[in-house]
Amino acid sequence: MLKITNLVKDIWKHRQSYLFVAPFYIMFLLFILIPIIAGILLSFTYFNAVQFPTWVGWKNYQNLFSQDIIFLQHVVPNSFKFALFVGPLGYVCAFFLAWLIAQLPTTLRTIFALAIYAPSLTAGIAMTVVWQVMFTGDRTGYLNSFLLKWGIIEKPVLFVQHSEILMNIMIIVSVWASMGIGFLAILAGILNVDKQLYEAGRIDGISSRLQEIWYITVPLMKPQLMFAAIMSIVYTLKSGAIGTQLSGSNPTPNYAGQLMINHIDDYGFIRYELGYASAISVVLLGVCYLLSRMFGYLFAPKEGE
Repeated sequence: MLKITNLVKDIWKHRQSYLFVAPFYIMFLLFILIPIIAGILLSFTYFNAVQFPTWVGWKNYQNLFSQDIIFLQHVVPNSFKFALFVGPLGYVCAFFLAWLIAQLPTTLRTIFALAIYAPSLTAGIAMTVVWQVMFTGDRTGYLNSFLLKWGIIEKPVLFVQHSEILMNIMIIVSVWASMGIGFLAILAGILNVDKQLYEAGRIDGISSRLQEIWYITVPLMKPQLMFAAIMSIVYTLKSGAIGTQLSGSNPTPNYAGQLMINHIDDYGFIRYELGYASAISVVLLGVCYLLSRMFGYLFAPKEGE
């Protein structure tokens, strides 16, 4: 009881400090914590957005992992393939481009950084202006026009309606648009490395740029690498809209581009099975959390660093 009394007195003593942090905690409570709790609770119910939710226990999860053929045969393999390519490939490309840009003079560095970062800000516009025109399924499409001109194909190809091609197009577009805030964090981390350390490294026997990156750059920017990795995870897991934007339908043709987000949208906003959609969302949240913890363990500073 005495500890609680002292805690209350301490809180009252620093009440002005708590007042300043109150907006953040209120927003966190309203837009993150409460929706997560509500989603978890709804995942154990049948809810059609009209009637009051009915408690069904673990039934949604049992159906998801045992009876949902679309989820097991299409969504899971597609999501794994998409994440395997877009996540690591986009992450490596972000680091490589950030390192190259860091070697440029200040003015050129700013121009190139803006050019690479801009697609992540205008992804929706670029999807319409560039990629949908690029892969249009008639002779006016840039890719079809080029292939027809050089005699590679005899008639236009419906790229975004082709189940064997759609996923590859999604991966290309996603990697192109993945240079977002994670890329800027990596660039900032590289630029903040003390240049004197590179000189000291050369004295100690480092003889190549690759050794500089491995022994000096990477160890000194682990916080930025961890942040970029988490942002890469978030971007990859929420990128399901790309398939529906390219193909113009949900579900995508033959479920070739169906990812977790698409499955949630399908059940939540088309079929209005909100309890089942919440169960899929909880699974997606769990995957995101586990991957974030894994990257946090890999890039967190170890004892003595």
